[in-house]
Formats: sequence, structure tokens, C-alpha cells
Amino acid sequence: MNQELAKIFYEIANYLEMDDIAFKPYAYQRAAIALESMEEDVRDIYKRGGKKELEKIPGVGKSIAEKIEEYIKTGEIKYYEQWKSRLPLNLEEMTSVEGMGPKRAKILYQKLGIRNLKDLEKAAKSHKITSLFGFGEKTEKNILQGIEFVKRSKGRFLLGEILPEVKKILEKLKSLKEVEQINVAGSVRRMKETIGDVDVLITTTPHQKNGGGPKKVMDFFVSLPGITKIWGKGSTKSSIRMKQGFDVDLRVVQKKSYGAALQYFTGSKEHNIDLRRIAIEKGLKLNEYGLFKGRKMIAGWYEPGIYKALGLAWMEPELRENQGEIEAALRQTRGKPNGLPKIIGYHDIKGDLHCHSDWDGGVNSIMEMAKAAQNMGYEYIGISDHTKFLRIEHGLDEKKLEQRNKEIDKLNSKFHILHSKFRILKGAETNILKDGSIDIKDESLKKLDYVIAGIHSNFKMEKPQMTERIIRAMKNPNVDIISHPTGRILKRRDEYQIDFDKILRVAKETGTILEINAWPERLDLNDQNIRRTKTAGVKMIINTDSHQKEQLRFMEFGVAQARRGWAEKKDIINCWPLGKLLTYFKKQ
Repeated sequence: MNQELAKIFYEIANYLEMDDIAFKPYAYQRAAIALESMEEDVRDIYKRGGKKELEKIPGVGKSIAEKIEEYIKTGEIKYYEQWKSRLPLNLEEMTSVEGMGPKRAKILYQKLGIRNLKDLEKAAKSHKITSLFGFGEKTEKNILQGIEFVKRSKGRFLLGEILPEVKKILEKLKSLKEVEQINVAGSVRRMKETIGDVDVLITTTPHQKNGGGPKKVMDFFVSLPGITKIWGKGSTKSSIRMKQGFDVDLRVVQKKSYGAALQYFTGSKEHNIDLRRIAIEKGLKLNEYGLFKGRKMIAGWYEPGIYKALGLAWMEPELRENQGEIEAALRQTRGKPNGLPKIIGYHDIKGDLHCHSDWDGGVNSIMEMAKAAQNMGYEYIGISDHTKFLRIEHGLDEKKLEQRNKEIDKLNSKFHILHSKFRILKGAETNILKDGSIDIKDESLKKLDYVIAGIHSNFKMEKPQMTERIIRAMKNPNVDIISHPTGRILKRRDEYQIDFDKILRVAKETGTILEINAWPERLDLNDQNIRRTKTAGVKMIINTDSHQKEQLRFMEFGVAQARRGWAEKKDIINCWPLGKLLTYFKKQ
């Protein structure tokens, strides 16, 4: 329910913005961000303490708590329905196109009757948008490009949207005494950035009268909360659609074939084709039931046994994309160099350096962010509030940055008194302006432990100009890290036009670190660029870009991305202890 409410509140914020209503849009956005980041279901919070308990959620006041209560009780919010009746357009579709904000959507609805993506594309192709005040030929062209990008992403869901829901499904299934083994397969297990559908494999207690274990599991599965459609129900396979729009297939497999099935359904398709080729060359047959020599099954109950029998080293699911991992696994088993990398683990991170506090409009105080980081077992956290160019994000000027630094110093003194080795680092996410300069004075930057610089405007510059813009920022001796380096936003915006090889050469020369941004809509760098960065010998950092403490958990997605890019602990600087990290920053 958290995701459903977050979506509604984002849309209410858009409706309010359309009418130029001040302050209220931000309130709804803040509540939406809080809800979509929470792991506990709001229904459970409401059961525990009613509206008063809901008001303890960051960003949720009395009015929004009442709307959450209304949705829990009735399944709708009248205030939201009134807005939809007044402006009957598909806001989610319209604003999914880059550059199409709510105000533009309203103008196009009022002037041209455009209600959805189909109407928008038709009007743009007929050049009806060009003549409207405030739009023009370039805007119309950008809208068409944006529509094509959205259409390519259709039917895909963000890993960050899907994985929390998948984990809930798995936990429910694990609670059944009939379930013996269970695992998610497919692109979710490979931790791909976007997911089409979900595959879950299980083994159960033996068949008995009336179907035994498998029947009870399937009955339970098709009665899960949040199902909108049952595509099919059988004795060994059932398929459902969840309220969020994604499909889940549950398969019951025999214990002797569980490893083979897990390997087969994990994929990728290209990886599996190559494995079958190797099996054929060895006179074997590989399928979802096992690895066979003639009629004799020689491997299948245990997934690593499949790889061993084929003469391959075990490889983590995130690597299975037929991007050289099979060749590396063969080299490794033969004792040759350049085998599989020992990729970073999910518990190797020692701190997160891209976190925002309530100083720049984030939800939580610096101390609250620090305590959350401690609870995650981190040694340090970096507070990287936005600087002054981003007024919409309450960016800090030189004076406010100095005041915030003093608060961090006081908090670190408290940790020292408590004999805690935990440390809050003073950082900032500065803005790379159009000419490559930084939006805050160097004198202020020198007082920080580290400086992040990122692009937050003018995304459509030509390739040479955008490349030089980033390079100029990297050559600033105070800049340590480039945030979300290629600027993509999954399902919304493609990467900037940049010469990435040139960026890497300069990053190597200057010692600049490239960020793997773990925010689910970014996951930037992508896996291929992570491999290129690693090969170039350029260091990386995995950060969450958190604007509230619950978002620190996004680190899992960033680590998964790093693993998919073959990154090792030595490549990622926030796998390092604090002393080594600070020494590295001072050397740059």
C-alpha cells in the first residue's frame, strides 16, 4: 500500500503545482518520498496507533494522515478523485516524458485536449505543439524523443520498485511448512536495473492425498493480498499479476532438479545458450531438469555442481550476462590469469558519502542520518547537502554551509566523548554550471572533507561541450567525486552525450572518483561503464543519494550494480576504512 499512496501523493503534488499553489506540492512530495522508502506497511502502522501513529511518519501531518486513513478504509481519496475529475488527463503518462512537467501538461490539455501519451505523440507529429506560446520547434522535437524513450521502457519495472515486493512474497511463502527450498530467479536474481516479470522456484514436502505440499502452496500463492489477476493455476506452476502491475510465476520443481532449474530460470538467455554449447561439446545435455550423460543425470540438485561438471568456476548470478564471464571462469579452472573477479559483497560497504540532511530540505537531521548509518554497521557517513544553485532543493550558500559544518563538528565531539569511532564527514553536492565552474567559492570547498560535483541543469548540451564541462569540474582541485556521471534516469531520460573515454582519461590524471549512484531511478554508472571505469584504473564510490534515513537501504541496489560491472572491493573507495579514505581525499 505504501507505493500506491506514494503514487497518489505525487500526482496530487502535480495537480497542485498546475494551479500554482505554493508550499502544498512540496508537502505531498515529502510524504510520498517517505512512504515509498518505508519498509513497514502503512496499514500496520495504522493498526498500531491510528492517525496519531501515521503522523509520526516523516512529512506526514494531520491532513495527509487523514487521507491515508481514508485510503486504508475505503480504497480511495476523495480529494484526489476531485482533482482527476477536474483535469481528466493521465498525469503519470504525460509527466513520464522528459521536460513535460505538470504545468505544461495542463496547457496542452487546455489548448489541444491532450489527455495521454498517445494524444501527445499525435499532436507532436502533427506539429500542433510548435505554435503554442512557451513551446516551439525544439521543445516539440524533445517531446518526440522523450516519448520514444518512454515507449522503449514500457512494460519494465525498476528493480527498486520490484525487489521489496518480491521479498514480501518470499517471506510469506517461506512461512509455509510445506516449502522446503525457495529462491527468486530470472532478472531479479541477476539484479538487473529493470525487471519484466518475476520467477520464483520452490521445492515442497512430498505429494500426499489431495495434492499434499504443492497444492497447499499453490492455493496459498493465488490468495496472496494485492493480486489483481490469476493468469493460471496448476499443480506445478501458477501465474499471478500484482497490483503494482508485474507478473509472478511460481514453479514447484523436483528436489533432484532444483539446482538445474535455478540455473536455467536465472539466465540470462545468452549465458544459458553458451552453457548448453559447452555441454554439447562435452557430449552432455543441459536443461532445466539437470545435466545428463545419455540418460544418466550427473548434476542437477545443486546449482554450483552444474558449473563444476562443465569445467567452470562458480559465477555469481549478477555476472551471468554472457559478457565474458564464461571465458573467465574457464581460465580460472585452468589456473590461468584473468579469471573471474572477486566481486564486492553486499556487506563490504563502510559508509555512504552522498546523503542529504534537513539543512537542504531532506527529511532527517544530521544526527538522525548518523544514527541510521550506525545501525547499518557503517564506520562513517558523509553529509552532502546541495549548494546554492539548486534553490528548489534549498541549496546552501557559503554562510549556511559554514553553519552546517559547525553542527557536524559539535556532533563529532559528542561521538568522541562517547568513545565512538563513528565519524560524520563534511561534504557537499555542488553544481557543475554550464561552463564547468562550481556554484560555490573554493574557500568554502577547502573546508570540507570531500566535495561532490554533479550536473543538475542543461542536460542537452552537445557532446564536446558537455564533455569539457565535466572535465573542467574534475580539474578543480577541490572536487573529489562526480555524482551520477552520465545523468540518466531510468524510464525517463537517457544519458548525456559525453565522450566517456575522455572523461576516464582525465579522471585517472586528476584522481577524480566516479559515483555509482544507488538511487533506484538512476543506478548510474551502468554496468558497462563500471567495467570501463575499472579497466581504466579509476576509483569509484557507491552512494545512495539519500534524502531521508530510510533511503540508506538503497545501498543494496548500488552494490548490485557494482557487482554486475565486475567491481571489486579495491575499486570502491567506501569499502575502505575511514583513515585510508581521508588520506586518499587529501592526496587528490
